[in-house]
Amino acid sequence: MATPSELLRPTDTFVRRHLGASQSEVLAMLETIGAASLDALVAQTVPDAIRMDGALDIGPQRGEAETLADLHAMARLNEVRRSYIGMGYTGTITPGVILRNILQNPGWYTAYTPYQAEISQGRLEALLNFQTMVADLTGLPLCNASLLDEATAAAEAMAMTHRALRGRRNRFVVSDDCHPQTIAVIQTRAEGLGIDVAVVPRDAVAADEDTCGVLLQYPNTYGVVQDPTPAIEAAHAAGAQAVVATDLLAVTLLRPPGECGADVVVGSSQRFGVPMGYGGPHAAFMTTTEAHKRHLPGRVIGVSKDVHGHTALRMAMQTREQHIRRERATSNICTAQVLLAVIAGAYGVYHGPAGLTDIATRVHTAAAVLAAGVRAAGHTVESAAAFDTLTIAVQGGVASLRERLDHEGVNLRLIDDARVGVTLDETVTTDDLRALLRVFGASEDLDAVAYEGAISIPEGLRRSSEFMTHPVFNRHHGEHEMLRYLKRLENKDISLTHSMIALGSCTMKLNATSEMEPVTWPEFGSLHPFAPVEQAQGYAAMFERLEAWLANITGFAAVSLQPNAGAQGEYAGLMVIRAYHRARGEQGRNVCLIPVSAHGTNPASAVMAGMKVVVVACDDAGNIDVDDLRAKAAKHADELAAVMVTYPSTHGVFETSIKEITQIVHDHGGQVYLDGANMNAQVGVCRPGDYGADVCHLNLHKTFCIPHGGGGPGMGPIGVGSHLAPFLPGHPVISTGGEQAIGPISAAPFGSASILPISWMYIAMMGSDGLREATRHAVLYANYMAKRIGEHYPVLYRGENGRVAHEFIVDLRPFKASAGIEAEDVAKRLMDYGFHAPTMSFPVAGTLMIEPTESESKEELDRFCDAMIAIRKEIAAVEAGDLPRDDNPLKNAPHTAAVVTADTWTHPYTREQAAFGLPWVRDAKIWPAVGRVDNAFGDRHLICSCPPLDAYV
Repeated sequence: MATPSELLRPTDTFVRRHLGASQSEVLAMLETIGAASLDALVAQTVPDAIRMDGALDIGPQRGEAETLADLHAMARLNEVRRSYIGMGYTGTITPGVILRNILQNPGWYTAYTPYQAEISQGRLEALLNFQTMVADLTGLPLCNASLLDEATAAAEAMAMTHRALRGRRNRFVVSDDCHPQTIAVIQTRAEGLGIDVAVVPRDAVAADEDTCGVLLQYPNTYGVVQDPTPAIEAAHAAGAQAVVATDLLAVTLLRPPGECGADVVVGSSQRFGVPMGYGGPHAAFMTTTEAHKRHLPGRVIGVSKDVHGHTALRMAMQTREQHIRRERATSNICTAQVLLAVIAGAYGVYHGPAGLTDIATRVHTAAAVLAAGVRAAGHTVESAAAFDTLTIAVQGGVASLRERLDHEGVNLRLIDDARVGVTLDETVTTDDLRALLRVFGASEDLDAVAYEGAISIPEGLRRSSEFMTHPVFNRHHGEHEMLRYLKRLENKDISLTHSMIALGSCTMKLNATSEMEPVTWPEFGSLHPFAPVEQAQGYAAMFERLEAWLANITGFAAVSLQPNAGAQGEYAGLMVIRAYHRARGEQGRNVCLIPVSAHGTNPASAVMAGMKVVVVACDDAGNIDVDDLRAKAAKHADELAAVMVTYPSTHGVFETSIKEITQIVHDHGGQVYLDGANMNAQVGVCRPGDYGADVCHLNLHKTFCIPHGGGGPGMGPIGVGSHLAPFLPGHPVISTGGEQAIGPISAAPFGSASILPISWMYIAMMGSDGLREATRHAVLYANYMAKRIGEHYPVLYRGENGRVAHEFIVDLRPFKASAGIEAEDVAKRLMDYGFHAPTMSFPVAGTLMIEPTESESKEELDRFCDAMIAIRKEIAAVEAGDLPRDDNPLKNAPHTAAVVTADTWTHPYTREQAAFGLPWVRDAKIWPAVGRVDNAFGDRHLICSCPPLDAYV
């Protein structure tokens, strides 16, 4: 008989909600693939030598409600004060229509990067809005579709100026009135690139014949508005480039940097509706001139046309360019901050140019009122030229304010013993202003303050040019119109709300509602990243537990949560390895061995870390060629820094030689970097730290359920062995990292902290056994699909026992000769069946890499398999001559509603076959918004901002 405690266990346990297949369906799939049990399948798939002996130490699976309550209790340990610290982070108001319909809407946050443009037109338009808005505000014509944060954007700009001058100039000059985190990240990045960074007073910023660029902050970190034009002109006179970091709200009133002559402008769009979130995620930006369009890092959304001649959007130029150019890539950026760029762009659409100007004017007025009040109380405002930030020399010193700061619940920037900084924002109310005035012992009578002229924007720096004149920014200011506009965009995209997205290496799994809910709790969302640590004890407790869990899952000694993307984790791990070698007096170790099958970000990250890439071959079975690895490790023994290995391999196989590989590298003095992109096949089954890895990054936006958000946000924390722990990344404002910490990788000390509750909730609810079951189910589902699809298409690689890991590669190359059909044709045809294509032509050209994930149902797996089998029959019809090679359902895919319902139909197959290839497609038909996009046209005619309205007619 069951005990009361057994009967009273929670009924809302999560594991059964996360795993898509029932026990009977699991047994049916096992029977299909010929495995006796899940244990037997794992034994056939994962080498015995690396499998875990025991279990993870996470705890039991838990109910959703109790886990949320536990996390909420932790969140309440955070003390949310009114923070006026500034330094690139401010309070903001997220309009409710944007909060509900974008940030909290799985139709937006579960979508994938818009590599398949025809089913991503909504996101692409939202990003084009962002690019147009930022380009208009900064006064430069080209903008990318977001970067990770302001500091890394500035570091990317430094690298861009270096590349633009072909690396012939190696000095980069930074004004010391830039934000301190920006300076520190630039210094970290410059170390690997071999660039000499000179941090000098603003008035001493000057370029010489060895200077590639200069960086200015406008307004500066202390709030001063100073004309950047003289420094820019001096840089140009010396043949250098000028980079300006700016504030998007400020430049609604200030003369934009582009009009001052800047070559590159960077910054953050955080204050455009994105909560501070203790540091992120926030969409940074970079704008530049036409001359730099081939150097612009990250993604750029461009205007093209489809096969029918209609306007269509796509990612231009940089589409997965790191996978093409590898070590010659301009950047290692893969994950960006798309969801946050969408929010910021929507904020601009909703408010429009007049609304943004009104907000800026109100903020500026509040700063002027405060400036007048504190001056009247005997304090000194250090500059009269300011927008929203005041540096105040406090009469009696900062210590005299502490009691009143605590009483009023206010945080200011403590610059030194004599000065504080105060940054105002759109959330500031009249009550807030009175509280600030009380802090400074000033009069609270706002109407009696003579604020006019207290601070001002100098006459020559006032904006006179128009911005955001496109109709999209001037017609959606009513909530009803905005709601409908956002819904129209959402309806043009495929996301996980429609169907599985079986992307190999990308792990598009369930982003559960209970995991997402805490992201918008004010206890997490409203904290400034540089608030005193004693006010962030809830975050500290969450970090501590999450780090311990991730260390246990990976088998490592320590974890850093700072890297805010997977490729940033790669870079951080390699910089830690670099620091380790240098601390041991082995500065000459700079060779990184990278298999030819590796993710393209691997070689790009290695080059950024100052390493020389040596490529290691793979054998015919897709495994690392151990003999080639051994030979190259021996050849470069004195120079070997690291090997970068993805495990299971990028080919979807658990290589049995992994321990031999790690031993070879260690024997020759190198370290083993393990790319954790495929951890979804390992959690609870094997651990990188156990089989020889020294460092591993984890894609929390893959294995640990942070949603992809249309291409970002992501998180890429790293786990390291005990010998590398002292070198984990530090931060100049909030203490992090080890005793010999490398410089910061990200602007915020804990990266994109506000999305870490998602992974915390996932791990806590799944527990030790649930996490292991997720891995086992992922392996089962992949083998089941490989069995079904493999009867119709060649599966390119399998392990020693004929099993695949959690993903597999389908070879489509034979069909080019037999039917004129290529991988792209299959990818586009899948759209007609309601599916986003799997990863196309990576890591092998002409293939699809399929990964189902454990959170899909057997019914959904079968639908996808049925679609692939139906497409194979269509290919067979072409092969048999029943359909022409140039006019068939694959070559003409995807089929839009307009094409299928047109008055004329000239194709040798029916409209029914075009639109409804299988009976179940009718149940929830997803119509591609445009026909097949002409990629080449978009690159030849590069347009990266909103075209005039008649282009859409």
